Amino acid sequence: MEISGNSAIVVGGTGGLGEATVRRLHAAGAKVVVADLADDKGKALEQELGIRYVRTDATDEESVQAAIAEAEAAGPLRISVDVHGGPASGGRLLNKDGSPLDLAGFRTTVDVYLTGVFNVMRLAAAAIAKQEPLDEGARGVIVNTASIAAYEGQIGQIPYAAAKGGVVSMTLVAARDLSPVGVRAVTIAPGTFLTPAYGKAGDQLEAYWGPQVPHPKRMGRSSEYASLVQHICENDYLNGEVIRLDGALRFPPK
Repeated sequence: MEISGNSAIVVGGTGGLGEATVRRLHAAGAKVVVADLADDKGKALEQELGIRYVRTDATDEESVQAAIAEAEAAGPLRISVDVHGGPASGGRLLNKDGSPLDLAGFRTTVDVYLTGVFNVMRLAAAAIAKQEPLDEGARGVIVNTASIAAYEGQIGQIPYAAAKGGVVSMTLVAARDLSPVGVRAVTIAPGTFLTPAYGKAGDQLEAYWGPQVPHPKRMGRSSEYASLVQHICENDYLNGEVIRLDGALRFPPK
């Protein structure tokens, strides 16, 4: 699928992975809408690149619909990328004093990292499915973001691992559900990525995680995530798959 001339929505487009994706798709000729809650960063991208920023809560239907409408107005919507973040709780299933993990925190984490992804995916799919079919009936692609924690969640990561595991599990089903309308669904499961959000702590994280990655011995770069997004968009035979992007890293227990 050609990226140029089509519109794309990037939910979470002001974060490290999201911003890199916005820039990559914009450079490839897409009319990009940044959907996020970080107004300052979003407006800065809007001004710099001449694209649109729409304040968007991934868990809210009306909010996501407004962002999608903006993307549809810009051109044929064929690309949806969801890399949004948010609050995440953690802790062992049983604390040292024997008390169980907080239920409210679990629900919040699942709501942000799983229900939010489902909400964006279903609404984006409905919009993309309305576009005119291209070669072989293709209409577009949905790219979601999981984590290798879906497979090797560490101690204290039950809420996050459960949510990301749900994103992984939705991928093949979504691809099958959307196959009649020519919409692909692919998920990226990143390992440890160094983004600007870490600030000065990034050096400490690099020193800790870098040596644990088999090759290359460093944390991932946002540009590498964005590069994979572009390839997924352009390769019509990538569908229903979860792609680990982790340098062969497997999380240890802690």
